[in-house]
Amino acid sequence: MKPLHHFAFFLGAVLLLAFSACNTAPDKTPAQQTPADTSGIAAKKWWKEAVVYQIYPRSFKDSDGDGVGDLKGIISKLDYVKSLGIDMVWLNPVYASPNKDNGYDISDYQNIMKEFGAMADFDALLQGFHDRDIKVFMDLVVNHCSEEHAWFKSARSSRNSPYYNYFHWWPAEKGKPPYRWSIFDEKGDAWEYNKATDSYYLHYFADAQPDLNWENPALRQEIYKMMRFWLDKGIDGFRLDAIAFCSKDTTWSPLPAAYDGNWGMYYASGPYLHDYMQEMNREVFSKYDIATVAEAMGDVERVMKFVDPARKELDMAYYFEAIDFGYLPKEYKMPDPKGYDFVAWKKIYAKWTDAFAQKGWGTMYLANHDQPRMLTRWGNDSPAVRDVSSKMLTTFILSMRGTPFYYFGDEIGMTNIKFDKVDDYNDIELLTNYAQVKAKGGDLKRFLEGMKISSRDNGRTPMQWDDTPNAGFSTGKPWLKVNPNYAAVNVSSQEADPNSILNYFRAMAQLRKKEPVLIYGDWQLVDADNPDVFAYTRTLNNKKLLVLLNFKAVDATANTGLDLSKAKVLIGNYPAPSVSGKLKPYEAVILELP
Repeated sequence: MKPLHHFAFFLGAVLLLAFSACNTAPDKTPAQQTPADTSGIAAKKWWKEAVVYQIYPRSFKDSDGDGVGDLKGIISKLDYVKSLGIDMVWLNPVYASPNKDNGYDISDYQNIMKEFGAMADFDALLQGFHDRDIKVFMDLVVNHCSEEHAWFKSARSSRNSPYYNYFHWWPAEKGKPPYRWSIFDEKGDAWEYNKATDSYYLHYFADAQPDLNWENPALRQEIYKMMRFWLDKGIDGFRLDAIAFCSKDTTWSPLPAAYDGNWGMYYASGPYLHDYMQEMNREVFSKYDIATVAEAMGDVERVMKFVDPARKELDMAYYFEAIDFGYLPKEYKMPDPKGYDFVAWKKIYAKWTDAFAQKGWGTMYLANHDQPRMLTRWGNDSPAVRDVSSKMLTTFILSMRGTPFYYFGDEIGMTNIKFDKVDDYNDIELLTNYAQVKAKGGDLKRFLEGMKISSRDNGRTPMQWDDTPNAGFSTGKPWLKVNPNYAAVNVSSQEADPNSILNYFRAMAQLRKKEPVLIYGDWQLVDADNPDVFAYTRTLNNKKLLVLLNFKAVDATANTGLDLSKAKVLIGNYPAPSVSGKLKPYEAVILELP
């Protein structure tokens, strides 16, 4: 679950990115950047070198025919995951949960969701990954839990409960609570009345997801104890969902005018947020050889606080400015019909890459469980160009600076399913916003058309393993419909094809491992104002690579100003890759320069 979805989100239909591992004065454009001093920031770490593969357990592989993916299903595909050449798996939540938000509402942090199996299955899965030299990230939600968690069941029964102060309450005798927006509440109200205690509890997400009171030291110690439980099992790190929201301003002052419409920024600015992150690191993370990634939000200055090594908080951070580019303001994930400014989008990446070159470490991704399929949103899912477009996006993700996070199914070019009816959707976020549009008398047809591009459920349809019924995902009725294009887009058909999207991903993953310059090298944007091509160099010691990516469905030319006459092709997505800068539609090529 990603709390960032609501202050700008996905859209587009094409994509470009640009990063810059260079020291750059604030008033310089990317084209003017000078090489960065990488001293102190290029220290080798295993998590900088890893390619992370995200598995959404509900949709990966069902082993028992109930239509829901499970741990034994993942175990049955361990050798496939290993064959991809990835180094680490990120598992979406597998903890016990009533599933009102697909596992992001946790009812027991130290047990496994029954639909997914048992703790013995998790232990076997973890061992299976480790036996194959694959590390495991757990997705952890500690901003809130489920209303069915034992803590909240006790807390809502009486103000005298020892767990009452594990949550945020507003006593009814004080009148109406100060307004706070809720992401998954049809009323848009983050305070829910509880009769037994005659008080309101806070929920930034759905009313079934009460926010935990991080201001209570006892609660924080419970969280740290739980984290140690998983780390002592041998997991290799955490992806911390909605972590930027955990600190609350408990004076409950009115939202400042400066945050008009941008509640997410306000929620991510709690007064003790970084005190808690430093305490968490000191008491838990620093004692293990693990990696951590924050689902952070905000501007460069805010996000950098999480990952500046001197602050001793977390290792990596997601940032959302580029991935949220191209949506209409103050509308839920509604694509701008005019498209988006590709050049501006590239410069967003340049800004962030430059920032991470100075401090900390970034991540690179185009899709995850909170977003649509990357091929539909940022490329072109038309059958005629699907293959080259998908390969181009893979080249982009795996050649940028920062740890790449790659979403399951993208390695075979899965696309948005584009539901026509709201009844086909499962996602609480979409259903909530649909209800809000309906209540306001809005244009529901327009809303659903927008969701064909941006809905999270587009990225959650079951994995397409083969051309048998239900794409080989399940012998039962899948929890979410399978994309009808599974007969043409599936693992089985691509395994034996050396030119498939799948085998291109494998080749690109191996190239990244072979070439340290793609991991630790400086990054510099080239031809910054080109409206079609994303071009950049990666440089380390005496090696220099040029990456050329055409994000458009037409021929394009990159004006690099570099001598390409003796360039060597390292990889390309066409049979005869360009060495001249003249690119075919959606062409990608990486050149080694003399």
